[in-house]
Amino acid sequence: MDIRKVAVIGGGTMGNGIAHVFAMSGYPVTLIETRQEFADRALATIDRNLERMVNKEKITADKKSETLANISVNLDLSAGVKDADLIVEAVPENLNIKRSVWETVDANASEQAIFASNTSSISITKLAALTGRPEKFIGMHFFNPVPVMRLVEVVRGLDTSDETYEAVRSTSESLGKVPVPVNDMPGFVSNRVLMPMINEAVFAVYEGVATPENVDEVMKLGMAHPMGPLRLADFIGLDVCLDILNVLYEGFKDPKYRPCPLLIKMVDAGKLGNKTGEGFYRYQ
Repeated sequence: MDIRKVAVIGGGTMGNGIAHVFAMSGYPVTLIETRQEFADRALATIDRNLERMVNKEKITADKKSETLANISVNLDLSAGVKDADLIVEAVPENLNIKRSVWETVDANASEQAIFASNTSSISITKLAALTGRPEKFIGMHFFNPVPVMRLVEVVRGLDTSDETYEAVRSTSESLGKVPVPVNDMPGFVSNRVLMPMINEAVFAVYEGVATPENVDEVMKLGMAHPMGPLRLADFIGLDVCLDILNVLYEGFKDPKYRPCPLLIKMVDAGKLGNKTGEGFYRYQ
């Protein structure tokens, strides 16, 4: 199937990055948000990131203008998905929110449309079952920052068709990404490996083994990680990390995925990392 028009639902950190890369690759993109102020914020972020690329001479000013011209905004989910060949959902990792979104999309999208979720941990099979066309449903898990990170985990649900998989694989490649096929299990590959490491780093702080700075220094200097796990957790969002760990814990019923009490307390306190100005580190 030819993907010509794309709809991206959600203009947050992941959604605006996904819209950015599709638009820069020449796809007309409808960015769907619930409020104009959220859409304006997403467009401002895309504009800022494109300007940074111009300043680094990675793209021309004309390319920036073309990319922005490829993006339109719609505040009506039903109308926004009607003409899309590929619909990418990038709303928060909350099953109830996703259920509401996908039920509306299913009722209004064209018959040939492919449904893709950017979920980082929720079962693709479970999400697909919220629609009447599970064969058209697939996971398309991008990584932050989307314009920079080349990986896309392509996650097949129980009923995902070969045609849907091939369309999403080839579309990912057209974005300059590397699609890696992954089966539908909690956390897929990336977060099944990454989140227990972050959680263990939080436990090291919680149990007084080391400070956040020293935990990160060990991992950077000893394991050649470009960023320590606690700094990375702040970048991802501690609330997102907790949501994913809860999905892993509930999905596998294995205590090794039990979220550290310190992580839970920090989320309860609103210390979510970069986006709130404080997590394991403070940000100006």
